[in-house]
Amino acid sequence: MVAVEHPMGGKDCLAMETKKILHSLASEWEDVVDSTALQVIPLRGTMTNEVFQINWPTTKDHISRKVLVRIYGEGVEVFFDRDNEIRTFEFISKNGQGPRLLGRFSNGRVEEFIHARTFSASDLRNPDISASIATKMREFHDLDMPGSKDVVLWDRLRKWLGMAKRMATPQEAQVVHLNAIKNEILVLQSELAGDQRIGFCHNDLQYGNIMIHEDTKAITIIDYEYSSYNPIAFDIANHFCEMAADYHTETPHVLDYGKYPSLEERRRFVQTYLSTSGDAPTDVEVEQLLQDVEKYTLASHLFWGLWGIISEHVNEIDFDYMEYSRQRFERYWSTRAMLLSSHETPRSDHKSTPKWVPWSCIF
Repeated sequence: MVAVEHPMGGKDCLAMETKKILHSLASEWEDVVDSTALQVIPLRGTMTNEVFQINWPTTKDHISRKVLVRIYGEGVEVFFDRDNEIRTFEFISKNGQGPRLLGRFSNGRVEEFIHARTFSASDLRNPDISASIATKMREFHDLDMPGSKDVVLWDRLRKWLGMAKRMATPQEAQVVHLNAIKNEILVLQSELAGDQRIGFCHNDLQYGNIMIHEDTKAITIIDYEYSSYNPIAFDIANHFCEMAADYHTETPHVLDYGKYPSLEERRRFVQTYLSTSGDAPTDVEVEQLLQDVEKYTLASHLFWGLWGIISEHVNEIDFDYMEYSRQRFERYWSTRAMLLSSHETPRSDHKSTPKWVPWSCIF
């Protein structure tokens, strides 16, 4: 998330319920000059929620009190259980892995403001930063989260597919070959079944969900809406896929897979990840995880491709969700044969291999 250049001076974007909570919080801080004199700064870079930085003037010159307000996007509860997400947030906070929860209101919450900067897309290419993310990801995966530790990925894909089919227009379904996806989920689940390590995964580790303290260089992972137990290879694969994105351009929905990390970069990340436990991994362990990660990129493409279709119909944030979805499915179909060599290329109509149809030919 990045602050916009021209902050909003008023408070009209916040509901009365939210303002009361903020006033109550600020009233407890002795250094705040006026608990009602809050400044609201919209932050951009999110595609699910609206996020605001809230500042209050204090008795200390040029120093303000800050919190973060997160207003949940309309309709996004179709993707996850909000109560589970709050429990995850509180548990991670208590374990020193994220910001503290300061308050809740009907359609959002107030969080501790972390005095750190959010990464940019280019940061992920820095070898030192990438190594720090690998180490932090391993810590996150090793969290002993209360509750079920069953893998969520496959059931979630099937659930999202059902929703996408109900919401998509015939033209949208045709462009991404939606009718073929049910079988693809089965194929992937079969192909990727086996003795794989399961961990508590973030499932959305794009650069905007990773922060670094400029002084201590400590890494913090934020935003846990999609977090669940899953194969750790899926989480790493998803992180690699996110390197193709830059959500702070004039066309934030456009993906550039020329930026997908090289084999050397992927191997370095995996080597660091596996070494975090203190034991040096064998070459076989590194290569096996690398292979698993590459296959799980396919699951990542289905995951966010379906998400994009649903978001197009439930989310009003200014983002071309359907074009984003089309690109994720395009990447899926174009890499599938290479990554799943043991399976035939799918046939959407049982007669011919799916071929890409440009949007201009459909609409």
